[in-house]
Amino acid sequence: MPGKKWTYKFQMKDQIGSFFYFPSLFFQKAAGGYGPIRINNVETVPLPFARPDYEYDILIGDWYFDEYKDLRISLEDGCKMPFPDAILINGMRSNQAIFEFQPGATYRLRISNVGLKTTLNFKIQDHEMLLVETEGAYTLKKYHQNLDIHVGQSYSVLVTAKNHSYGSSYHMLASSRFIPRELSGLASIRYPGFDVEPLVAVYPDEPSQDKYGYSMEQALSIRTDLLVGAARRNPQGSYVYGSINISRTLILQNGEAALDGQNRYTVNGVSFLHPRTPLKLADYFQLSDVFEPGFVPAAPVDDVPRLGVSVIDANYHDFVHVVFQNPLDSLQTWHSDGYNFFVVGMGRGKWEEGKMETYNMIDAIYRSTIQVYPYSWTAILIKLDNQGMWNLRSQDAEKWYLGQELYIRVKGDVNDPFKISPRDEAPIPANVIKCGKVAD
Repeated sequence: MPGKKWTYKFQMKDQIGSFFYFPSLFFQKAAGGYGPIRINNVETVPLPFARPDYEYDILIGDWYFDEYKDLRISLEDGCKMPFPDAILINGMRSNQAIFEFQPGATYRLRISNVGLKTTLNFKIQDHEMLLVETEGAYTLKKYHQNLDIHVGQSYSVLVTAKNHSYGSSYHMLASSRFIPRELSGLASIRYPGFDVEPLVAVYPDEPSQDKYGYSMEQALSIRTDLLVGAARRNPQGSYVYGSINISRTLILQNGEAALDGQNRYTVNGVSFLHPRTPLKLADYFQLSDVFEPGFVPAAPVDDVPRLGVSVIDANYHDFVHVVFQNPLDSLQTWHSDGYNFFVVGMGRGKWEEGKMETYNMIDAIYRSTIQVYPYSWTAILIKLDNQGMWNLRSQDAEKWYLGQELYIRVKGDVNDPFKISPRDEAPIPANVIKCGKVAD
């Protein structure tokens, strides 16, 4: 409750890499309550690159002058989200954030887009970035001049500082993508003995604002390094996902509809409505009148859009093929709680079964947040090996707040779905807050 504290305990199980935390309710993220999380390799698993001399966390995101409560009220009144007013780097306006570089040193930059809805392109003036990791998977190493980082995504890059000591200063640049308003956030890299602003300006001249093709080509070039270990010593490629039989296919299409006099966003025609009883409690106490599994269809249907509690039932260890279909003119970003997934394909137009022949079934990137370009599709494969009630949602704060989400309930024992081993999930804590229909 407001003014109180709460302690969370969770296990970094089979996971390494760059992530960030943030509040997930009521637009509080817009007020700046976020920060980075680094999960390091255990000592017995070597890094797949020379250990960097230094590390920096770089949080980039769009910023709105309006208070987060006002943004929320405006959405509830039927207004669209405005364009952002600025781009922040580590919570600061342009030319306020400073990163010190030592000549010849190697830096690992963990970059996360913590904004509400704007894709940002990140670059460093006169420095190349070697991409090495994204959201828990080590990538095939590749140099980039710039990276499109979509809302909710995190990347690790290695940057080698220039090998000179006469002093200089350079810009970091995070610039808006795919919106009419061109916005940039600037930070400074300073070398010893040079404490003034960079002598040469840097501009977001490439890639151009409207080139989705450039962005998709870059996304498809990011692959998993199959030969290195990550959370465990065995190589990432020892999990041969391309040989696993698919249990089922879900085709999830985002949409927009007017429901009860309010502009809402949908998944397969259903706009998520939060029940008074949290779904995890409803599931644990086996309440039958809080949600109805199957209320949201597993594929788009030609039906009247509606409000409801969207829960999809799945069995423990199912290997699920999910296609995100985007028929609208705005870019979508999707995130799965509790899981990473293999991004096996993306393309323009409408997905059809024949597109599976184009999938990357060998070294697709393994991550938890993925973009879907306008009038396009993205396909993922996800192993449901984490029991519980897990959120699958749009990372666009406007669409998420107005209904573009659902839950996947991963059930345990086939004969007793409510039986979960303590190895897989800790028992319910004694001080759990019971609210809604389980309050008594």
